[in-house]
Amino acid sequence: MSAGGAFGGNRGLRPVPPEKGIFPLDHLHECDTEKKEYLDCLKTCGHKSEKCRQFSKKYLQCRMEKNLMAKQDLSELGFRKPSETEASVGNELSEN
Repeated sequence: MSAGGAFGGNRGLRPVPPEKGIFPLDHLHECDTEKKEYLDCLKTCGHKSEKCRQFSKKYLQCRMEKNLMAKQDLSELGFRKPSETEASVGNELSEN
C-alpha cells in the first residue's frame, strides 16, 4: 500500500500556489506590534474589519518594509489614496 494514496496523497497533480495571500511567516516578530494593534481593534469593534482599516494598512506596510511580502501599491490591496477617499466621500454627500 502506498503512503498517503488513500488519504489524498499526490496523485500526479502539481499543486499551484495561490496568487496572493501566502507570504513568509514573521519568525523574527518584526511586525508584532502592528499585528497586535490590528487584532485588538478587531476584538474591540466586534470583528468588523472596515473599522480597523488603518491598522490593517499599517500592518501590511510593515510587512512590505521588512520584505515579508511583495511590495505593491496599497491601492491594489483595496486601500485608496487620501485624495480618492475625500473625493468619494464628497460625492456621496453631494448626492444625498
